[in-house]
Amino acid sequence: MAGMDATISGAPVMDLDPFSEEYILNPYPYHAQLRDAGQLVFLEKWNAYATGRYAEVRAILEDPATFCSGGGVGLANFHKEKPWRPPSMLLETDPPEHTRNRAVISRALSPAALRALRSKFEEEAVALVGRLLQQDSFDAVKDLGEAFPLKVFADAIGIRPEGRQNLIPYGDMVFNAMGPRNALYAKAMENGEDVANWVWDACQRRNLSPDGLGIRIFDAVDDGILTDEEGAKVVRSFLSAGIDTTANSLATAVYCFATHPDQWQALRAKPDLARPAFEELLRFESPFQTFFRTTTREVELAGVTIPAEEKIMMSLGSANRDPRQWSDPDRFDITRSTIGHVGFGMGIHGCVGQMIARLEVEMILRALATQVSSIEVVGEPRQRLHNTLRGFEYLPMRLR
Repeated sequence: MAGMDATISGAPVMDLDPFSEEYILNPYPYHAQLRDAGQLVFLEKWNAYATGRYAEVRAILEDPATFCSGGGVGLANFHKEKPWRPPSMLLETDPPEHTRNRAVISRALSPAALRALRSKFEEEAVALVGRLLQQDSFDAVKDLGEAFPLKVFADAIGIRPEGRQNLIPYGDMVFNAMGPRNALYAKAMENGEDVANWVWDACQRRNLSPDGLGIRIFDAVDDGILTDEEGAKVVRSFLSAGIDTTANSLATAVYCFATHPDQWQALRAKPDLARPAFEELLRFESPFQTFFRTTTREVELAGVTIPAEEKIMMSLGSANRDPRQWSDPDRFDITRSTIGHVGFGMGIHGCVGQMIARLEVEMILRALATQVSSIEVVGEPRQRLHNTLRGFEYLPMRLR
């Protein structure tokens, strides 16, 4: 259990370690400690400030001028150390560069473009659920969570079919690198160079499908807004977050419904609850557990004076279960109002691909609700050990 002694700049000092195996496997008791310790604490082991309370997490997310992303959204401060790869042009930049890059992606992800994806996603979801129903059991991580976005998301972006499996370890690298250089990071980076090279090559204009969303990024190159290299980097930024989080959410969704049969029956009775059900899943089991920001100046937050160039960890998973914000927060309820949850972040750096993720999960949940009467766990699940993301490594399931 985390202890406390003394204060730094008025913040309680904790020996809590959000990257320990115990914390990762069962974060919720530690989240409660983090919230109860104060609005803002100092993590002695990592020399960083932290908050697990909703109000403070939201305040940081909504003030990018004071709490910047350009210093990296993980533990490392890019202003002081070199990142493992060139920074993401979306996640790890600040205005005005971020504003330009975000506008380029937003143009490619127009409402018309998203509407065009709906029928294809629906068709693939119905077919996948139909195949899983034919199996005595399946691994919800590989056979559902990863299989669906590797097909529909990669198709939508226009990524070539050969080698798409590289997108899974690539996301693993990107998000593990947001934590410390520990054993989880080292394992994720084992084949890092080959994976990163494949992804970079797949993002080049010449290798993108002419009718995918990725090639639309290069319209900004033709308009003189981006260089060719920047165009490929924006596509890569899009890919970084497009697979892992959705894969985790899909596997977690079937687990939550298997273990909360009343909620499953509520969805079966009303498949239109698929979209709000996903919002509750994002709140209840946040796929992104932590993000960091870097202070751009001395700032006072929650009565604590924080110097410039300090890292602050925001526990999104904790904020999404903060009883100061949510009633009965540890209850999974697909009919609750989840407005304001921070499962996708918030503000100018809110997840750029969240509308595609919502569409993917909605189509799977609808296909399940209309074809499946019961979902059951048929073996011992294994939780994923990961510095940043929450999900399963293995999840044996059966559909009836």
